Parts: sequence; C-alpha cells; structure tokens
Amino acid sequence: MRIKEHPILELIDKEKIHFFYNGEVMYGQVGDSIAAALHASGIKVLSKSIHLERPRGFYCAIGNCSSCHMTVDGIPNVKTCITELLPGMRVEFQSGKGVLR
Repeated sequence: MRIKEHPILELIDKEKIHFFYNGEVMYGQVGDSIAAALHASGIKVLSKSIHLERPRGFYCAIGNCSSCHMTVDGIPNVKTCITELLPGMRVEFQSGKGVLR
C-alpha cells in the first residue's frame, strides 16, 4: 500500500524495480528502502524476536532498533529500513540471529 495523495507533499511515481522476497518476485520503486518496498507490497512482519519468536515489523525507520533485520543477498542481520533497494536483490525472512552460509 502506497500513499496516493497527500495534502502537503507532492508524490511522484518513480521507476519500478524488481527484487526477490523468499524466492518470489516483488516490486518496489527507485529510492525505496527494502523495508518500505516490502511494507508497500503488503509484507508487515519482517523478522521475529530472538528468544520468544514474536513478530517484528517496520518500526523506527532510522536503523536504531532491530525489528527489520533480514538476510539480504546471503548476508544476515541487514537493517532493511536503511538499506536501499536495488534491482535483483534477494531478501529472505530471518528468524532469530541469522546464520552466514
């Protein structure tokens, strides 16, 4: 879901780019963070807490919390709220601490 109209801001449609989320093709816009593109695509749970497996979503959007940690292109614990979406990225849901391959 994206905001279509805003009373103050001018919203501009940007170029669409594709990426993969858990193997499924999804689309975001140039300039999106990974978390913003996922949220706009309807993905609300980005990770789960380490100990109690509670769902975590798009929270601070400035890289201060650990709610958006995901595995990106094989690298675990990437803060997706501050990582720019690039064409062809492979983003995977991460539960717990994440493991390097």
